[in-house]
Amino acid sequence: MNQQSTIIALVPAAGVGSRMGKQLPKQYLVINNKCVLEHTVDKLLDHPDIDKVVVVLSENDTYFPHLSIACNDNVLTVVGGQERADSVLAGLTFISEKVTSDWVMVHDAARPCFSKEDIDNLIEASLNHAVGGILASPVRDTMKRSNPAGDTEHTVDRERLWHALTPQMFRTEQLMTAISEALLNGVNITDEASAMEWSGYSPALIKGSMENIKITQPEDLALAEFYLTKNKG
Repeated sequence: MNQQSTIIALVPAAGVGSRMGKQLPKQYLVINNKCVLEHTVDKLLDHPDIDKVVVVLSENDTYFPHLSIACNDNVLTVVGGQERADSVLAGLTFISEKVTSDWVMVHDAARPCFSKEDIDNLIEASLNHAVGGILASPVRDTMKRSNPAGDTEHTVDRERLWHALTPQMFRTEQLMTAISEALLNGVNITDEASAMEWSGYSPALIKGSMENIKITQPEDLALAEFYLTKNKG
């Protein structure tokens, strides 16, 4: 890694995870005696090129202060906004004003199964790219587009289609500007790369493992537990 570059990981964790059907937000569900957010933050901090992790919390979060990571000096917190993009922007503003980092790596709180190898590849590719990059996986299955009634309309050519994953790594100031301007223009920002794309940039696609799942549905929790247990240590 370029020794003059510092990397801060930014983890938006202000969501409620309503699709899980649980009382607890999904980032606070427990796997192997640690909550999902703890798994995610601990693994990020374990990487030698990541200096600190900024966790973006909801204003009324009462769970985070009770976690072990709340006492870690390398874990910083900031209050987020209504939508994910608002929370990411709040985190970027905090980093720009309080931490000062050339690069930021934004990662979903509910993706605890990423690998060190994928992070290595993302960092190397992003630092050597004009814009930065995202972890992604090629689409493997036949893709269908539905009509308004929910029936098959046509088959989508899957060539050059990718599933966007996280982390996604960009220069802090560029990403902050891209998200700010996109929000001001009412753009639907689904991930950090979409804001960069709207600003005219073309981020790199770095192939990542399909094990890097996002915990969204109840069945995802068991799969995440399997991957975390399999890759422990």
